[in-house]
Amino acid sequence: MMNGLFQFEKELAWEDAGPGVKRQLFGYGETLMMIKVKFEAGSIGARHSHPHVQATYIESGIFEMTIGDEVRTISKGDGYFVPSNMEHGIRCIEAGMLIDSFSPMREDFITTK
Repeated sequence: MMNGLFQFEKELAWEDAGPGVKRQLFGYGETLMMIKVKFEAGSIGARHSHPHVQATYIESGIFEMTIGDEVRTISKGDGYFVPSNMEHGIRCIEAGMLIDSFSPMREDFITTK
């Protein structure tokens, strides 16, 4: 399963991913997925875990990120890595955008496609 070889932002729908949070699915295949996630100030990505490995780049904004028991403030240009099944969550301090990548792909994000 994969989407097209090219993705154009203006052609991709934004999906609700929680109060004040929207996501846009970009490239994906069975072993990798990239997603843009837009947060309004004060929005929360609740603590959770998943079997996927996650690497994220902070495109804009300021966030308080928790991975396991470690909490850090991160902003534009920073990134983070979440090992498989490690609990993590995020709080948006200043509106911004994350670029998430998951391996393998998050099938749960495309079940309605």
